[in-house]
Amino acid sequence: MGERPGASVPVRVLAVDLQGGRERSDRLATEEPLEIRLFAAGARRTAAVTMRTPGSDFELAAGFLHAEGVIACREDVRAITYCVDPAVDSDQRFNIVNVELAGHVRPDLAPLERHFLTTSACGVCGKASLDALQVRSPHIDGAGPRVSPATLRALPGRLRAAQGLFRATGGLHAAALFDVDGELQAVREDVGRHNAVDKLLGRALLDGRLPLSGGVVLVSGRASFEIMQKCLAAGVPLVCAVSAPSSLAVSLAEEFGMTLVGFLRDERFNVYAGAQRILAAT
Repeated sequence: MGERPGASVPVRVLAVDLQGGRERSDRLATEEPLEIRLFAAGARRTAAVTMRTPGSDFELAAGFLHAEGVIACREDVRAITYCVDPAVDSDQRFNIVNVELAGHVRPDLAPLERHFLTTSACGVCGKASLDALQVRSPHIDGAGPRVSPATLRALPGRLRAAQGLFRATGGLHAAALFDVDGELQAVREDVGRHNAVDKLLGRALLDGRLPLSGGVVLVSGRASFEIMQKCLAAGVPLVCAVSAPSSLAVSLAEEFGMTLVGFLRDERFNVYAGAQRILAAT
């Protein structure tokens, strides 16, 4: 097979400040396409093509397929491998992931149509998508942890400290899983916000840890409908974002009993839904 792409690449830049310009070395976050191929019931099809940062590709594929309702648990997956098709250029084989489903899985693949050739930042929002979740997603009302404001305020700093690729490139989103005490459980980075969440939740699925009923997820950017959808599918009761939520993200949280915190930075935050899980400040 060809060479596995790295998560960052070196470049030369002209750095300009008040004293003038000088050449120096820098690093950029790698962005390459990932094709997720699905093998089920003797047939093969492309489930999605997304632009991502190489690394944790199997987790990304598992998280994506779980969020879309194609798989429900680790036992639904027989194998995840990189492409070994000799007809594919060797340099591209690490950009294709094969997911072989177990024999008992007969997935509805219609929802995947919207994901064929997506970008790292894309998502889909709309009332129809919210209605569709009612069919396959449980409500989280009353479930999950209760977290203190002090614990929430500490999360962004702990996330930043764990973002190794961001420190090297300055160009990556991150998603992190914490426990009720604010202890970091896992973090994943990617050029795409949704990809970072898929990697994080995909790891939990492959480890047999879903649902994450005692977990808190923090994302480095805004909270979108699709990020909330992925967390809902994984049973995450409390989702935090460093930036703002979208209107449909708030609607989803209210509809399904999730807690949504936004603008979690600079020692403050807003609670948009599910305030019962935030302990009163003392």
